[in-house]
Amino acid sequence: MADWQALLLGLIQGLTEFLPISSSGHLVLVPALLGQDPPDLATSAMLHLGTLVAVLVYFRREVVEVLTFTEKGKRLLLLVLIGTIPAAVLGLAFESQVDGLNERPTGVAIALFLTGIVLFSTRWLTRGDRTVERATIKDTVIMGFGQAVALIPGVSRSGSTISAGLLRGFTHAEAARYSFLLGIPAIAGAGLLKSKDLIDSGAGISGEIMVGVVVAAVSGYAAIAFLLRLIGRSGLAPFGIYCMVAGFVALLVV
Repeated sequence: MADWQALLLGLIQGLTEFLPISSSGHLVLVPALLGQDPPDLATSAMLHLGTLVAVLVYFRREVVEVLTFTEKGKRLLLLVLIGTIPAAVLGLAFESQVDGLNERPTGVAIALFLTGIVLFSTRWLTRGDRTVERATIKDTVIMGFGQAVALIPGVSRSGSTISAGLLRGFTHAEAARYSFLLGIPAIAGAGLLKSKDLIDSGAGISGEIMVGVVVAAVSGYAAIAFLLRLIGRSGLAPFGIYCMVAGFVALLVV
């Protein structure tokens, strides 16, 4: 893998993991548009760990609350763990089918287009005023199933969970914050599962991949900050338009 490819994949992973435009979809479609194969096990595993670093650093205060077992931290941990269950169960049950979808760029393009419709539709939801601190078990279960839908390549994890949060009456910024916190176990789990496959395959980690990891971490941190600032003003509609256009163009080209 050339340095520019590792840099491009790292940038795609970092930006699209947190912006509601589907990292899995872009990691399939962009290489397809360039006439290349999707990233291999080594690259996928390490890029996920790069974005994990980004979210842990950005939400370090919440992470410290959880690790020190404050009352706020224990409640947040409970909510995140419950919200992780749907995706974890369905991901393990349908792992091979999900992996197979990565090899079908046309299906990924359709999923990306449909994601755009969902994101754009949130502009008609009544703006809520709820915060993560007021979240209930029902809220986190619904957002957890939103996260499970994003197992389909082309469906945005952050987009589906933020949309679910908006449906439950959270403010745009709090729905995004909740989505990112809920994504920590999901991102870590995806990285660790791929790392296990990587170890079993005997593949090594090259310097080029490490370039991608650093780029994924830095761009991921920037994407979180950007979205939290933008979403309160513009909502998800601009990202919905992007996904619909990108999905349509991909359908015509791939």
